[in-house]
Amino acid sequence: MPEKERIVEALKGCMDPEIGIDIYTLGLIYELQVREDNTVYVKMTLTSPFCPYGPELVSDVKTRVAAVEGVAGVEVELTFDPPWQPSEDLKAMMGL
Repeated sequence: MPEKERIVEALKGCMDPEIGIDIYTLGLIYELQVREDNTVYVKMTLTSPFCPYGPELVSDVKTRVAAVEGVAGVEVELTFDPPWQPSEDLKAMMGL
């Protein structure tokens, strides 16, 4: 069975090209499940529904997670409910 920690590390390699911070740290990953059949389910959002990099980010998530040892497949669900809001810690890190 794939290790969740390795999947998280793979997700940390997916950078938001506009902000320059990985999507995991940004809080764009809402749910992560490793299923019994070794497939991985990722529920994620984008910083904006109009993000021009949305398709690229979803593709990057699929590619990086699929490369983790033991992963049999990847399902990504894109949602905007709830809308993404940066945490106070993230705002401080970004200088906002």
